[in-house]
Amino acid sequence: MESFVYYAPTEVIFGRGAEEKTGKAVKKWGGTRVLLVYGGESAKKSGLLGKIQKELEEENIVWKGLGGVKPNPRLSLAEEGVKKALDMQADFILAVGGGSAIDTAKGIAHGTANPDLNLWDIWTEKAPLTKSLPVGVVLTISAAGSEMSDSAVLTNEKIGRKKGLSTEFNRVKFAIMDPELTYTLPKYQVTCGIVDIMMHTLDRYFTHSKGNEMTDEIAQGLLRTVIRNGRKAFENQRDYQAMSELMWCGSLSHNGITGLGAQKDFGPHKIGHELSAKYDVAHGASLSAVWEAWAEYVYMEEPERFAKYAGSVWDIREEDPVQAAKLGIKATVDYFRSLHMPVSIGELEIGVRPEEELKDMAARATGNDTFTVAKFKELHQKDILEILKKANH
Repeated sequence: MESFVYYAPTEVIFGRGAEEKTGKAVKKWGGTRVLLVYGGESAKKSGLLGKIQKELEEENIVWKGLGGVKPNPRLSLAEEGVKKALDMQADFILAVGGGSAIDTAKGIAHGTANPDLNLWDIWTEKAPLTKSLPVGVVLTISAAGSEMSDSAVLTNEKIGRKKGLSTEFNRVKFAIMDPELTYTLPKYQVTCGIVDIMMHTLDRYFTHSKGNEMTDEIAQGLLRTVIRNGRKAFENQRDYQAMSELMWCGSLSHNGITGLGAQKDFGPHKIGHELSAKYDVAHGASLSAVWEAWAEYVYMEEPERFAKYAGSVWDIREEDPVQAAKLGIKATVDYFRSLHMPVSIGELEIGVRPEEELKDMAARATGNDTFTVAKFKELHQKDILEILKKANH
């Protein structure tokens, strides 16, 4: 095991009716003037937003709303939220939704606490982040894991760049998790979430770090749990047991615990971000579309690691590590297909792309080859281009 520091301070309030504790949770964590950040009409139509607003009012908490969060959350909306939060003198940001709402809320919190700094400068780490406002979450989608992670992602739509920021200031104070809030999601959002949860662990699992037994066991167990319950949720997303397991796996998959003591890779995520930034495709779909191409490109760096994954997660009994690795990759891709998820760029709604566009994405991912991406196999611009070409069918 390599050295690590682990810190996961988020209070988790889990179970049926957990959202009824939102007002008290905000009050506990010092909120008196709250900006409520959410997506579209679904939160209103379901009655959830009204319920949360009532919860705040019962605790004498002043609130204002900011709707309009979209997948691949926009920098411009976060900047609008900063202005609104400053105008109302907000001291707490509350997100109702999934990763996009949460990441937008994190961005608003950083910008509001640092009104003299440009938010994109904070996000690109040109300006140091030394303080932020507290953030709370009412989770409605099991996917991004942002409710317990130290990371967040925003898309600067003006320049077509999607970028993540990791900082301890991204840790939210509390996360309300009621699996029943995920019952009415479109099936595609559920399956995109399943892929994202798996990828947050897979991007940590494929590492050259050795002697990481406990972390490996946690990661393998989480992956098996997601695979098993993902099948059940695909058939019936009102299966409370399946949806509750997925919700908790989503949080654990991205709070750091599945990769402790090892190098993180995140190659597929970096490549997927370029697809999302350029074409606004769903994040989970961008990941399933490139994973097979990435895995086939890198597995010979250490086929034994892929073989361990094949045996521990998919119960593949093959002594030759190269053959086992190939079977493990195939099993993963077949699983994505079983959920009706795209496994190539051509299966995305954007279709097969011209090579010039692939070159542009490879250049953006590596800053025109000024830095490499990933750790299991360091990826230069030419490597990412080859992976995109493999996936482009």
